[in-house]
Amino acid sequence: MYLSMQKNFRAFTVLAFIVTFTMFLFGFTLRDPSLYFFKYAIRKSDIFFSNGQCGCRQCMTELEDDPWFTERFNLSVHPLLSRRNSLLTNDTYRWWQRKSNPEASCTNVSEATPSTWKPGPPQESLVRDETRRSLPTNPSLTRTTLGQLCVAPRPPGRGRLRQSLGANPVRKRYGKRLQDHKDPANFSEVVEKLFQVIPDNDKLYKDAGPERCRTCAVVGNSGNLKGSRYGPLIDSSDVIIRMNMAPTSGFEEDVGSRTTHHVMYPESAIDLENTTILLLIPFKTLDLQWITSALTTGSIKETYVPVRSRIKANKNKVLIYNPAFFKYVYDTWLENHGHYPSTGFLSLLFAMHICDKVSVYGFGADRYGNWHHYWDNNYHGGEFRKTGVHDGDHENNVTLLLADKHKIDIFRGF
Repeated sequence: MYLSMQKNFRAFTVLAFIVTFTMFLFGFTLRDPSLYFFKYAIRKSDIFFSNGQCGCRQCMTELEDDPWFTERFNLSVHPLLSRRNSLLTNDTYRWWQRKSNPEASCTNVSEATPSTWKPGPPQESLVRDETRRSLPTNPSLTRTTLGQLCVAPRPPGRGRLRQSLGANPVRKRYGKRLQDHKDPANFSEVVEKLFQVIPDNDKLYKDAGPERCRTCAVVGNSGNLKGSRYGPLIDSSDVIIRMNMAPTSGFEEDVGSRTTHHVMYPESAIDLENTTILLLIPFKTLDLQWITSALTTGSIKETYVPVRSRIKANKNKVLIYNPAFFKYVYDTWLENHGHYPSTGFLSLLFAMHICDKVSVYGFGADRYGNWHHYWDNNYHGGEFRKTGVHDGDHENNVTLLLADKHKIDIFRGF
């Protein structure tokens, strides 16, 4: 009995020594050794339980998928702009330009270009009814909105909006004034100059298959990330998408330290690390001209407000959100709710179309119902929800329905 106990003790001691030595060794070679073990364990379990559509345990598309999802999910509309798909249809070009200028002309677009997809019939009642049936009755769920906690920028010279303007004053006034650009340049020429500066790769992220298990973390800026300790979990993802300011220094424990893709537009531009991919969401032709200028001459200093003339970014790691995909998100997923989709919702749909498994962090209010960024204490940040530019409630309902149908995982921080 004694000899058996002694052998077991020796075996346990040897095993403990091996584990300790391995962790000690990796501690000098890897920034966070536990992260790599955690990621490796998740990946191995996903491969073991894979259903064949992708290498993950659960894939974005399934063999017997939900009808509501399959009616909307369309991989034929690529999320990134390239020379090949830059010939926009008249309808797409008019819609894209009309967001900034209702009188925009489509003279720069090929009229012979066929539409590559057709949106299904309106499904507003389906989204509303399915959400009511499948989600718990909770005011914090039905009233929360999605994505960035950023107040929509006001055009120069506009004062604070007053309630006397009506129930939805900003929607009426911003319809013509938001990001006003009345004389857009020739779109085809702008695109050609753009792809002389940044890479043109129309095959990027078109590698879906049974061997691929690409995981995405879409990280919003909500204060509900404070104290969440989601950092290691976020950093374990293959693709980590952040938006606008999104600082990580000093917040690593809650938001992580890695960023693979940073989503921005000219008015929210910041400097990036050399290894980070810049994903630009263009709201107008001038935005495409701006990114070309910001990476070269620095000649454009203003859009509808003053912007940075130059940014620090790796021009070989710049991607452009496709205006056709922009419209697909608005028509098919939001069913024309709001003036246009929020940055958060656009980032989420981008992730869903390039990844097999999508996790969402930092969206919505904190546990007390406050709206603020995780790096500040501005509890009046939710004022942006009153502008009417985005239909936050509808975006939230669609997002919750996606989670209910197991297409995404939402981490609320509480």
